[in-house]
Amino acid sequence: GGGYRFYRSEMGEDLLRKIAVAKRLEEALANGGLQLHYQPQMYLSNGKLAGAEALARWQDDEWGIMSPADFIPIAEERGLIGRLGEWALHEACRQVHLWQKRDCPMPGKVAVNVAAKQFEDDDFVDRMLRIAREHRIAASHIELELTESGMMRDPERAIDITRALASAGFPLSIDDFGTGYSSLSYLKRFPVNKLKIDISFVRDMLTDHNDYAIVSTIIAMGKNLELETLAEGVEQAGQANALLTLGCQLAQGYHIGRPIPAEEFESKWLIRP
Repeated sequence: GGGYRFYRSEMGEDLLRKIAVAKRLEEALANGGLQLHYQPQMYLSNGKLAGAEALARWQDDEWGIMSPADFIPIAEERGLIGRLGEWALHEACRQVHLWQKRDCPMPGKVAVNVAAKQFEDDDFVDRMLRIAREHRIAASHIELELTESGMMRDPERAIDITRALASAGFPLSIDDFGTGYSSLSYLKRFPVNKLKIDISFVRDMLTDHNDYAIVSTIIAMGKNLELETLAEGVEQAGQANALLTLGCQLAQGYHIGRPIPAEEFESKWLIRP
């Protein structure tokens, strides 16, 4: 990139580890070594289940549990994030259909993360629709979470893609809102349904005046734009109460529930009629 760095032996070690992780991740994707866990999303007003976010989990036979914070950036660096994203959508759609067949359907939607790299695929919208049809579920059951920073890489393209996704029936949300420096002139043109307030603002909102002000502003902006707001990383009852007072509709975090496997989520959260 026009600069230079002094060599350290750790650089080579880091690179070798990334290559090894990428290779084993590719094998896990091919051999069913990954699974989705589901974290509940709750209505703050009544404590009822509003939906869930599907989160990738990987337990390697040799290395044990691999943190998403470690393997997802490597997947992005090594060009595997598109395959990982498609696998997650396939698995989430399969699980939604299975819950419907078992007469314990998910109330609301299952949210699946979309990587910025996937937006670069000209066939992206058609591919998302094909996956939903393959598993015989309506697009309206799957919410696609788009990162603010990813959408702002090429805003005009993002507007076209999000409009096509919305027309196809997919609900859309902006993940990690407040961290991507988006222009409000673009935000009003994205056909999104929900803003997810980033955990970095929610975590200290009860003790940091600036964080509280940012959370309050995002909630007010969402209300004025007729968008739902969901706070991530809610870990205390005090945070939930403050968010409800500010007008936030939805919350997600350890205070509500941790990400858990599909079978456990079903028994804990989904009630057969």
